[in-house]
Amino acid sequence: MILIKSKNEIDYIRESCKIVAETLQLVKKYVKPGVTTKELDQIAEDYILSNNALAAFKGYSQGGAAGFPAALCTSVDDEIVHGIPGYRVLKNGEIISIDVGVNKNGYFGDAALTVPVGDISKENKQLLDVTEKSLYLGIEAAICENKVHDISSAVQEYVELNGFSVVRELCGHGVGKFLHEDPSIPNYGKKGTGAKLKNGMTIAIEPMVNAGSYFVKTASDGWTVLTADGKPSAHFEHTVLILNDKPEILTVN
Repeated sequence: MILIKSKNEIDYIRESCKIVAETLQLVKKYVKPGVTTKELDQIAEDYILSNNALAAFKGYSQGGAAGFPAALCTSVDDEIVHGIPGYRVLKNGEIISIDVGVNKNGYFGDAALTVPVGDISKENKQLLDVTEKSLYLGIEAAICENKVHDISSAVQEYVELNGFSVVRELCGHGVGKFLHEDPSIPNYGKKGTGAKLKNGMTIAIEPMVNAGSYFVKTASDGWTVLTADGKPSAHFEHTVLILNDKPEILTVN
């Protein structure tokens, strides 16, 4: 069931989204060669807690699996999403996707970005640029009376035009009263199909784009999703409100 939010609920969601945006920008400043993903995670969780909020991912469980052990998902190079922070030291030339969710007063925000570690290759720079641009093209399609797959199609067309592929086994989602809500928002699809978008919906649009094929595999930790061919992947995400017949990005400073 797709949840339409009231004005009061949207105000609460805005508050959580503001903390999400601030956390991402804070963590981004600390991404550099020599830093561990665990250090980034600690920075994020400390900031979230200082805002009287909770890290929404920490302890989150799906399909009966063990709860996610950290505040951030930190996914490096060929890790697409759900990378678990640890003692891995970031190296020059890598890219790292940082995904964070916040729960404040029982309402949720969710966003992600991919950051270069030091100096990266021209190919990785293009991957980041195309993925981020595809997010904003998807957001432009998130207007009242459009369909969910209008978002999906906008992302897919731009990504594939640039020679990359969109991950098909993972998708965006509704968010706000819960971390994951209906509708699912894939990054591929036929324009004019899917659920109708309505004012008061809050959705997480999140292109996950691979440099190679769209096939994926899951690591032995049960969480980390990687590209099947070992090529790098990028991930950008915003929580978006559909209101007054247009999209408003909530996860910006």
